[in-house]
Amino acid sequence: MTAGWLGLAAAAAAAGASARWNWWRPRLPGIPVLMYHRVGTPPAASRLKKLWVAPADFKLQLQRLLALGYEPVAAERLGEPDSLPPKPAVVTFDDGTADNLEAAFPILTSLGVKATIFLVAGWMGRRNGWEDPADEPWQRTLSWDEARAMQAGGLVSFGSHTMTHPDLRALDEEALAWELSESKRRIESELGRRTGAFAYPYGAGAYDARVRSAVRAAGYLCDFGVKQGLAPDGWRPEAGPLKRLLVRRDDWMLDFELNISRGKARL
Repeated sequence: MTAGWLGLAAAAAAAGASARWNWWRPRLPGIPVLMYHRVGTPPAASRLKKLWVAPADFKLQLQRLLALGYEPVAAERLGEPDSLPPKPAVVTFDDGTADNLEAAFPILTSLGVKATIFLVAGWMGRRNGWEDPADEPWQRTLSWDEARAMQAGGLVSFGSHTMTHPDLRALDEEALAWELSESKRRIESELGRRTGAFAYPYGAGAYDARVRSAVRAAGYLCDFGVKQGLAPDGWRPEAGPLKRLLVRRDDWMLDFELNISRGKARL
């Protein structure tokens, strides 16, 4: 009887694991593009705690990426696939909040890992004012001086996340073009380097033909959505926006491993 109950318990545990993790799915080809937002301890009032990855977990994840032989590159390199190393990966941050400097940057520097931060150019040196403080208490955003200092180390590059972080689908043609072109111009002017990568705020508009056409017209080499998955090897714009792998605060290391090998850990 005991053996029978143990067998049932083991079967139930296996079924539960299969429902929680995609360990049974085959490995997939492609490039892991990790999507982070904030590194640190979330404010008590935050309803977006899953977006705050603990520094210790962030370091372990990057160490594992390196141990598996991946070479992190700047996001815009995916727009030039012929220039990529044999086993590339991309580490990205959306929004450009100050924790990217205070908590993430020292870890990136200690491990020599390259990363790209997508900046909301109109909110630099202020706060994440596009978010409802009832859901996410306002956080300080990077200043231009801080971005320049991070860039000077040679590991961090910057892409555009628009001027004000709107839902691009809701904008008319003039406002849409301004959000895309002015953010690119502002970042390039302030930082003195080309900005070739773009990430859609909320992922909105990534699969809207009008919005994506405007992104291409603004001169970006590559564009990133929020759909979970691996970026294809040899990506070309006609393949659609690049997928990314959202890294959550409640992820286990198994989640991380499955994300970068299967493109998805959770059902």
